[in-house]
Amino acid sequence: MQTSTDRILTTHVGSLPRPQDVVDVLFAQDRGEAVDPKHFEDVVAKAVNETVRLQVEAGLDVIDDGEMSKISYATYIRHRLTGFEGDSARPTPQDLDDYPEYRDRLVKAGHSATYRRPVCKGPIAVKNLDPLKADIARIKAAIAPTGKEGFMNAVSPGTIAVFQPNEYYPSHEAYLEALATAMQTEYETIVNSGLILSIDCPDLAMGRHSRFKNLTDEEFLRYAELQVEAINHALTNVAADRVRMHICWGNYEGSHIHDMDCRRIFPIVLKAKPMAYLIEGANPRHEHEWEAWKTIKLPADKVLIPGVIGANSNYVEHPEVISQRIVRYAEVVGKERVMAGTDCGFGTFAGFGSVFPPFCWMKMKALSEGARLASAKLWGRAAAN
Repeated sequence: MQTSTDRILTTHVGSLPRPQDVVDVLFAQDRGEAVDPKHFEDVVAKAVNETVRLQVEAGLDVIDDGEMSKISYATYIRHRLTGFEGDSARPTPQDLDDYPEYRDRLVKAGHSATYRRPVCKGPIAVKNLDPLKADIARIKAAIAPTGKEGFMNAVSPGTIAVFQPNEYYPSHEAYLEALATAMQTEYETIVNSGLILSIDCPDLAMGRHSRFKNLTDEEFLRYAELQVEAINHALTNVAADRVRMHICWGNYEGSHIHDMDCRRIFPIVLKAKPMAYLIEGANPRHEHEWEAWKTIKLPADKVLIPGVIGANSNYVEHPEVISQRIVRYAEVVGKERVMAGTDCGFGTFAGFGSVFPPFCWMKMKALSEGARLASAKLWGRAAAN
């Protein structure tokens, strides 16, 4: 995994705005309609090439395919694993359930995804590696001329369990074990291709007030321990420095008043094998949490990638604000162990993103500029143009 001892590197969580032609083919595929393979490949490959171009233009150091081939970061797996059928109810976050009128307004405005969230009704196993191999081929071809480091997202076992309820395995533990065993193939395939594996793990924070909202805090934390164990099991044959993971409280416009204190969650998260952790650090509910790292000691072999721009606000952060956020973290955990990232993805599911796409790229450019300013402050030199 790329690190730096002389400047702050930049990256992002993963999903990026998808063009409408990509949205159309993804929803057709999800509905089970016949989609011409060549048309699908042409549409998605074009979108990957364009999103790589935009990331490079924005000055990002570690880039990806924007998850162009995936309808969502959590449910795409139904096309790759056996055992999933039908659809299921969407568990809404507790802070939205507290105010049904606001929750319903969000749904009416299109903030609730219409793709399928299937149910586990049979044994889980790898069904088809072809979509994964195609994803890898596209991003590697797109980034080859750029010289950039590439990463690829994959969902965590715990997040699959949060989004796709279990009606087959005798316990949550057995369900997680089966998911971890199945996802091990995807994780190893990504890493063996030369890409960095980026695991999406909102189950470790957002899960508290969605799927697990009826549990006590202590019960939830026990589940979180199990979910970290599942990640580590799936990474048995993968080196820690080839993996990063993203933890968040949900990329939706709610009050987030039920988000659990990070000081209770992060000690469990730090038991996970990945070398780097992408966390929220820009939105008003979590920006203060840089101070928590004064007491939550980041292990010496780990890297922190705080979000320093928001992913659900159309405000374009000023580079000086971004620089200030980076410097706070760097002064607590060490400048060589901080990268600059985003709070969450900009295209959580196909066809939806709170941020107007052109503003996304303005934010990314501001991220790079803020990292440049922070580097100048942290290494005591004049900021280069």
